[in-house]
Amino acid sequence: MSEDRPDLEELVTSDSETDLKEPPMYRVLLHNDDYTTMEFVVEILMYVFQKPIEEATRIMLNVHRNGIGICGSYTYEVAETKVDTVHTLARENGFPLKCSMEEE
Repeated sequence: MSEDRPDLEELVTSDSETDLKEPPMYRVLLHNDDYTTMEFVVEILMYVFQKPIEEATRIMLNVHRNGIGICGSYTYEVAETKVDTVHTLARENGFPLKCSMEEE
């Protein structure tokens, strides 16, 4: 409302239209190898992806049996950070664990 003329309402308009879209989501995947221990994979899933031990174990067994497992879906930047974190921790612990991301 206008302070000078309280009987007039102010109307705000915008000439630009904004279409807000949800950001694309990316699946983060762990890949099986013959050297990374199952225990380390469970630790990664719990630490990096905040999975409870039961879910981390289920994902780890899926990776072991099927060669690949989905850790979660995230926005691009979050997924990229998680992939980098997994690679860094794996390297620091002497494991060749591979992690990747793909758009949903």
